[in-house]
Amino acid sequence: MRSSFYGEASESPAAFAERLKLPFRDRLLLTRALTHRSYLNEHPEALEDNERLEFLGDAVLDFLSGAWLYNRFPEMDEGSLTRMRSALVRTEQLASFARQIRIGQALRMGRGEAAAGGRERDITLCAAFEALVGALYLQGGVEVVASFVYPFFEQAAPALLEDLASFDPKSRLQEWSQAHHLGLPEYRVVHVSGPEHQPTFEVEVYLNGRCYGRGQGPSKQAAARAAAQEALTSLVGNAG
Repeated sequence: MRSSFYGEASESPAAFAERLKLPFRDRLLLTRALTHRSYLNEHPEALEDNERLEFLGDAVLDFLSGAWLYNRFPEMDEGSLTRMRSALVRTEQLASFARQIRIGQALRMGRGEAAAGGRERDITLCAAFEALVGALYLQGGVEVVASFVYPFFEQAAPALLEDLASFDPKSRLQEWSQAHHLGLPEYRVVHVSGPEHQPTFEVEVYLNGRCYGRGQGPSKQAAARAAAQEALTSLVGNAG
């Protein structure tokens, strides 16, 4: 076995497929999914790298993550579903999935790229995972891909839900307003009551000059968060 320092994979495509019980009849398709573009620079006989498969896999993952979330969390609103989907298919998360199946050891890449740590680079591992999904789709269709990726989604969901629960409503409102071309939210303190040492602030939040939410709190920030949450409840409900 050659050292991966020299660019050679330490696991063949056939061994990789056998280890993961992947239903590949076309081993050339799998080999392409495991071929980094740097490999072609040193091996002109190789016809194609995995970038086209990466493109396809990205689209398949986007669809399947949305479908899985829609069915897995029937009470979740559109904004939360969108954030969860983004979290499931972001580079770092897909790279984590790729590490779980040790895809790095099966990647064919140039010696320079391998020497520079390419087998552990998030962006490379993410691309390889997407390419593998693309190849699985071509080999067996959506159902085959779903059976492969859904366990990863299920495993990742608890931590992502925890992150979602702590997501600042002001950030969520800004994300929503920009996505709907309403500009940045504007927060205005409209009233302050109570003693000086223990005030209560009342804040309104505006989008495009229109008030969408009002909140109270012991600080401007707390009141602004409450206003943002009220605006989100109103806007997401109206959008739905």
